[in-house]
This record gives sequence, structure tokens and C-alpha cells, in this order.
Amino acid sequence: MTFRALIALAEGTDDLQTVMLIDVLRRAQVEVVVASIEGRRMLTCARGTRLTCDAMLVDLLAQPFDLIALPGGAVGVQHLAGHQPLQQLIKDQAATGRLFAGIAEAPAVALQAFGVLRQRRMTCLPSASHQLSGCNFVDQPVVVDGNCITAQGSGAALAFALALVEQLCGKATRSAVAGELLVK
Repeated sequence: MTFRALIALAEGTDDLQTVMLIDVLRRAQVEVVVASIEGRRMLTCARGTRLTCDAMLVDLLAQPFDLIALPGGAVGVQHLAGHQPLQQLIKDQAATGRLFAGIAEAPAVALQAFGVLRQRRMTCLPSASHQLSGCNFVDQPVVVDGNCITAQGSGAALAFALALVEQLCGKATRSAVAGELLVK
């Protein structure tokens, strides 16, 4: 079975987190669709990396995904949090029990704003945790709570991506990808 993952991006998204998610999920043979919420497919990340997205998010609204993941980046996450079509996609994803995820500022800013963290154990960039309410912040690099996976920041990006692989594809695939990356 082929799993599909959507990674939603905006101007100012974190470079490392974005590329790490794309790379590790593709190594696990996940069909990754990188979608821009902006009015163009070419985006500039927080540290100047230029990425060309596969599609525009508005063109994907009717398509199902097994996972929707949001990278961090202070500026990019603000754009993601204010995007109504993305908000509805994440709410639907959460309500139907499909996986949704965020790293760094994304859980505290976007996922919090979308109302999908209520009563959940989660983590985020510790400096952004003051923005949380109605959920249980856990000071760990990666936290899995049902269909919600969250991580603290760039230092946890590889562990986060591997956790997403495990949740989608199982422990054997996670082990295989980790081995390929020389990670235990």
C-alpha cells in the first residue's frame, strides 16, 4: 500500500525541517506532495533555501492524505496559521482519525489555532509553549498522541520524520530507513 503525505509550506518555512521531512518520507516510499499556500509554487525558506512546491494547496483540497505535516519557521507558521483552507483540511484530518503533525512553532501557533490539540499530549519549540492552552505540553523531542505527532524543533527533525514513517508504514520500514541513514 502506498501512503500519501501532504507537507504544507509558506514563505519563511524552516529549511532544515522541510527538507528533512520530504527526504525521510520519500526514502520510506511515501508519496509526498509538497504544497504551497502562497500564490506561487516557488518559495523561499527562512534561511534562503528556495524550494519549488509540487502543487498549490487550493488544488488539493478534495484529495485525501494519510498524513498532513507542518514544518516550523516563525514567519512561515504565521502564514500557515492564517490559511483557512489549510485549517479546514487539518480539522477534517483530525476528526477522521488520519495523521496530522507539526514541528517547532507549528504545533503552538498553527495546530493550536486550528483547535486540534485539545486534551492532547504534545510538544513544540519550548519557547513557543506559552501560547498553548487546553493541551498537555510534554518536554520531549517527539510526542505521539493518537493521530497527532509533534516535535520540538530542528534538533528533533530526524527523529520526528522517522516517527512519521513509523506511524504511517510501521516499525520495520522505520528501521530500514533509519539504517539507511546510519541512525539507531
